Amino acid sequence: MRFYLIIFSLLFSVVLVAQEDSMRAANELYMAEQYNEAIEAYESMLSADAESAALYYNLGNAYFRMNDIPRAILNYERSLLLNPKNEDAKFNLELSRTKIVDKIDAIDTFFLRSWINGLSGLMKSNSWATLSIITFLLFIIGLFGYVFGRYKIVKKIAFFAACFLFLVSLSSFFFAKMQKEKYQNREFAIVMDATVTVKSSPDESGTDLFLIHEGTKVKIRKVFENQEWFEIQLEDGNTGWVRVTTVERI
Repeated sequence: MRFYLIIFSLLFSVVLVAQEDSMRAANELYMAEQYNEAIEAYESMLSADAESAALYYNLGNAYFRMNDIPRAILNYERSLLLNPKNEDAKFNLELSRTKIVDKIDAIDTFFLRSWINGLSGLMKSNSWATLSIITFLLFIIGLFGYVFGRYKIVKKIAFFAACFLFLVSLSSFFFAKMQKEKYQNREFAIVMDATVTVKSSPDESGTDLFLIHEGTKVKIRKVFENQEWFEIQLEDGNTGWVRVTTVERI
């Protein structure tokens, strides 16, 4: 068993070194302003399942330099999906959005929902999960202090500390679940075609409702049974149907 663990560790180290070398080579192409070659290198890494927030961020920068704004937005969004705290990706995403045609005013959401979404985005799902586990273990310790404490003041402090830690653990678990589902479901997409006509029904004969343009972010509400149409919703609440090929999931 120990032999296999050693072999696995060595193979894992080799993979990490290879990925670091590939990233370094791609970054050098980017710094040399060979953006097409850098894009090919980054995309090749993604094809080899080397997904990371840094890789998507760098790829977004390369597409931005090539003035491919929809793909720049797509990759900045993917970077933030993996690392919501990446301030550089947030800034570049907002900068990219100034260059698209559609300027959509988002409808106001219930303040509590906005607060929860903002709080859950402070950390990645793994970080929230780790915090949940740590605070739960501390909750157990506090519970023992309350049950077995010999002094009233110790029992009182342990009780309130345990209650607080339990709430933190429960909230962290909830946020970890939210972040993981957001990553797995990929319910948002970016419009990739220059102009897309949104239909009233999932077929070409449907009534034309409105136009959206490349770079616009949409929420996927439903997939039609033939897998060729998405029902989408814009930030202003407008809904309709578009062909699957016109957008790409974040």
